[in-house]
Order: sequence, then structure tokens, then C-alpha cells
Amino acid sequence: MIALSLAEIAAVVGGQTHDIPDPSVQVTGEVVRDSREAGPGSLFAAFVGERVDGHDFAAQVVEQGAVAVLASRPVGVPAIVVDDVQTALGALARHVVRRLGATLVALTGSAGKTSTKDLIAQVLRTKAPTVFTPGSLNNEIGLPLTALSATEETKFLVLEMGARGIGHIRYLTDLTPPKIGLVLNVGTAHIGEFGGREQIAQAKGELVEALPAAEDGGAAILNADDPLVRAMASRTKAKVVLFGESAEADVRAENVRLTDTGQPAFSLHTPSGASDVTMRLYGEHHVSNALAAAAVAHELGMSAEEIALALSEAGSLSRWRMEVTERPDGVTIVNDAYNANPESMRAALRALAAMGQGRRTWAVLGKMAELGDEALAEHDAVGRLAVRLNVGKLVAVGGVEASWLQLGAYNEGSWGEESVHVSDAQAAIDLLRSKLRPGDVVLVKASRSVGLESVAQALLESGAEGVDAR
Repeated sequence: MIALSLAEIAAVVGGQTHDIPDPSVQVTGEVVRDSREAGPGSLFAAFVGERVDGHDFAAQVVEQGAVAVLASRPVGVPAIVVDDVQTALGALARHVVRRLGATLVALTGSAGKTSTKDLIAQVLRTKAPTVFTPGSLNNEIGLPLTALSATEETKFLVLEMGARGIGHIRYLTDLTPPKIGLVLNVGTAHIGEFGGREQIAQAKGELVEALPAAEDGGAAILNADDPLVRAMASRTKAKVVLFGESAEADVRAENVRLTDTGQPAFSLHTPSGASDVTMRLYGEHHVSNALAAAAVAHELGMSAEEIALALSEAGSLSRWRMEVTERPDGVTIVNDAYNANPESMRAALRALAAMGQGRRTWAVLGKMAELGDEALAEHDAVGRLAVRLNVGKLVAVGGVEASWLQLGAYNEGSWGEESVHVSDAQAAIDLLRSKLRPGDVVLVKASRSVGLESVAQALLESGAEGVDAR
């Protein structure tokens, strides 16, 4: 964080100082909420969780070098006491962002946010110092913590914004007002909470409503291939830049194809020129993500050649998102278990089909959460798609939603041992350990709550031990 005195922080957040001998002492380190991350010069934000109360770690973090605790009650060590720690954290982030000279880029969407955010960051940091959301910390706590990690040297601040209801993104943009706003897509993720795609579009569009006008440098980067996103152009005074495969897109892809290993390649076209891209990531869905990143970078002054080179060199920065590892025995594990929704599930299955040409493929799939009344139809459709893509083996893991996956495959013509329903992750591990052969490709994917990353990890460990080579 930029250096601020405890007195200045207290004034910004409307707090009272307690047990602070010298209010001029500065916070020169990071603002953290995990006591294990506290170090010299840091400020520790003490949140009260369901099982852990951060205030209980106040003395520990000060011993580790934290200069103070942002707390909701006195804790016997230097502290700034506020009515609500989350609100105070947001106020501090707002203050710091206003002090920075950085260009703030915000993005949202139903699918692909984290992968696209990682691409934008990797492209922009070839041009100037860039700070970006780690992983998927895109909520009311994670977003201000990311903003507070910026320094005077930061030129670009890239923030992922999530939403579970109307008004959530409006709140986040008030904390960290963006200059450039990107909306990727409107899908069915969290549709059970929102009530429909139109409501999702209403929530996601709050981002473009928060942008400054075009004459003040505001730019809305919108997906030309998604009608609900494209319609958001009417909700902003910012300059509108379209990306996609549509001929009307300002930044578009032509000659899209997949390499023999399932990695996308295409010709990137921008208003200032064109250049070829071959990505290190897996799956055709990354073309749209790459175009979104390219549109942001082009708006910030990068050439087509610079963007194409950076996209071709970019990798995956976040865990369990199409993480591809080949075992010594030739089995390839695709760990995409961080989360799942219908759009990302379909994209992952298509990537598996492309990667597995001439090889036996396995789709180890589990529940897609928060689909509401659409849950049965969407799980059934994913099971059917696995069959249509000629995925060799479907392993549906879990309860009723997994049974719907298998039912879809069964009704699409999957018979015999082509699909199987197992009760939990351990059952899937046991099955795969006994059945995998060298050269197989295994996709592991489900909503985060299912915890299927344990399947991928166990299979990788088994391969390292040589258990499965046969």
C-alpha cells in the first residue's frame, strides 16, 4: 500500500485510535486479513467469521511486525477501532485509489472472469507495472484488499468484480471507480440466485453505468457476440469498444482453430493492425477471453503486435483452471475443478475432445451449483454433450445432480460402461486408479463446493508413484 500514517487512516475510515503511542507511524506494508500474512509495516483487518474471530490474533500480528489492527473493538494492542471493518476497508481502498495515478480496469461476466483478468494482467504488465486481483478474490473484501496492494509505481490496476445480486457491482465500483469496464458475457452462473438471465444482465451492466463519459476517458469493452452484453451500450456514456468474432467487432478474431494439443490459434484484428496469436492455454473458449484482453490493451495504447506476443506467451496464473499436467506414464490430467457452470462445463468438454483426438478421454464431472429451477435441464444437457463429443468415459460424482449428468448421457445413447455414477471423490479416485491407461486424458470439473480437485491431485500423486502405469 502507499504509505499512510495511522492518524490519516483513522480519519479516512472514521475510526478511533486505541493504544497507539505515535499516530504518525506509517503503514508501509500490506493490508491483510489473514494473520499468517502479517509482517513488518502491515495493517491487519480483523474480521469476525463463523468460526474464527480475527481480533483473537491481534497480539500475534503485532509481534509479527504489524503496526496496528483495524478492529471493531479495542484489542489491547495498537488499533484503529471502527463500527464495521468491511466498510472501513472499503473507505480506505477508495481513498488510496483516488491518490493513485493508476488506470483502473474492472471486469465482470458470468464465466471466464478470472482467466480473462489473468490475461489482461499479463498483457498490460509488459507495458507498465500492473496490480491485479489474485485468484477470484472479487467480492466486498477481496476487491479492496487488492486495490490496497497497489503502490506509487502501479500504472494499471485490474480488478475482477463478482456479483450475487442487483447492486453488488454498483457497490464495488463506488469503492474503486473504473476508467475501463469490461463485460464478458451473461450466462447462467448463479441464475438460481438472480432469477433469470435478464436480471444477471441488469446486475453486470452496473459496471458500464459507473464509467466516466467518453470525453473523460471512459471506455466500455463489450462482447459483440453476446446480445445481452452488446445491449449494455445504451447504458453507458463511455466510449463503446466491441470485441468478438462478429464482423462488426472492433477487436476480432479470424481463422480461429485449435492446434493438435487443443490450444487456440487465430489472427487478431484491431483498429490499428493485425497479428497472429497461438496461445499456451487450452480450449477454444479462451479466444473470447483473449479478445477481451486485447481490446483493453489496445484501448490503453498497445499495438496489435505487442498484444499478440503477450497473449502467445501468457499462461494460467490461477489454480485449478484448465491446469494441464502429464504424468510420467503418459496420462494427462486436466484440473479444471475450481468452479463450474453450464457455459464453462461445455467449454471444458470441447477442450477435452480437442485434446483427446486419438486418445481415450475421461470426463470426471460433478454438481454445478446455484442453478435453481434450471439445474435438472442443465445437468442433463451436459451429460448429453459429453456423448455427442464422443468423450470416452463419463464419471459423474456426487448426489442427485450427478445422477442427472449420467441420465443425460444415458438418454443420449451412452450404454454399458461408457458412463458411471459414483458417490464421492474417493470412489472416483478408486475407479480411475484401476482403469486408467497410458495416454488417457482426464478432465476433472465441478463447482467448488464438490472439491473434485482432490481427484486430480490423487491421480497426479498416483502417477508420480507409478501406481497406474499399465
